[in-house]
Amino acid sequence: MNSTSVGPLGVRFDDVREIAVLRGGGLGDLAFAIPAITALKAAYPEARLTVLGTPVHAALLEGRPGPVDEVVVLPHAEGVRPTPAGSAADGPAEDPAAVAAFHARMRQRRFDLAVQLHGGGRFSNPFLLALGARHTAGTATPDAAELERTLPYVYHQHEVLRALEVAGLAGAPVVDLEARLTVTEAERAAGSGMRDRARRGLLVLHPGATDPRRRWPTAHFARLAALAAEAGLQVLVVGAEEDVPAAEAIVAGSGAPDAVGSCAGRLGLGDLLGLLAEADVLVGNDSGPRHLAQAVGTATVGLYWVGNLLNAGPLGRDRHRVHLSWITRCPECGIDVTQVGWTAPRCPHDPSYLDMIEPEAVFADVQALLTEAQVLRD
Repeated sequence: MNSTSVGPLGVRFDDVREIAVLRGGGLGDLAFAIPAITALKAAYPEARLTVLGTPVHAALLEGRPGPVDEVVVLPHAEGVRPTPAGSAADGPAEDPAAVAAFHARMRQRRFDLAVQLHGGGRFSNPFLLALGARHTAGTATPDAAELERTLPYVYHQHEVLRALEVAGLAGAPVVDLEARLTVTEAERAAGSGMRDRARRGLLVLHPGATDPRRRWPTAHFARLAALAAEAGLQVLVVGAEEDVPAAEAIVAGSGAPDAVGSCAGRLGLGDLLGLLAEADVLVGNDSGPRHLAQAVGTATVGLYWVGNLLNAGPLGRDRHRVHLSWITRCPECGIDVTQVGWTAPRCPHDPSYLDMIEPEAVFADVQALLTEAQVLRD
């Protein structure tokens, strides 16, 4: 067996038949965990692997070939799956009765191994321990409950490598450094149906990100779309419902409505995956669709604040280029923005940290990736 690991490789646990992996959050968070999940499944091939995740994880993984046998949706629990602010379910961060009922159901599953891939463990480690698994592994900040095998949580570590290091603690060598997702034939057909065959390539743009500071300005995306249209490319903007205004502004600002269109707010997850697989290049902020595009094998140009690149950037540069903002202090108040999470308070300002990244430089990488893809096809 390959013995490559990130950090020390722990001794495999005996007689593991049921594995639970805790990973809440969005699509990008799940993508970070997939290489570790793949490693765990390879190390314990006879075990059933259950992801304790969110509804979007269930929608993405259920019925899809891969290492995950089942996704169980987490209850709303503080620090694990908080109630989203402003949603219809807005309210307390945790429903204690629902959490207790969830843990009671999960204890009946008699997990042999529970693996925490959800942050520093202040909330997620007690949540994991309540599953009652025979063995546990994960990360922990100094104030978090320790698990049977614990990795110190230091924020500035690449999330994929952090998760792989945890998998190594549980006796699982590295199988792959990247998330990989199988796209179904139906999804590919849906994506193919969105391509304009009269244009010389398909560029997908994703302007959204959970944190406004991670968003490249809409005007820059519009300029990029205009450059792509002038070069004969089809451009499609994707995003969630909240990204629709930005997508519409990009289409309008491109001045090329025949070549630039928007699918924002209109695609289901399967159709999005199919479109990303069909695209020649995706340009996007540090957010879920960029990670999904990478996972289905599409070339990407990522727009990153330097701190986010440390934690979430692509590892390779052959098919994945990045453009960086080197801001270390808030442009409005001057606070040190390299200090995150529990180490410093977040200032109330939300300027784009990416506005100095030039559309022309981004488009140069788009053209380079298109050229390299054509060479490979020829």
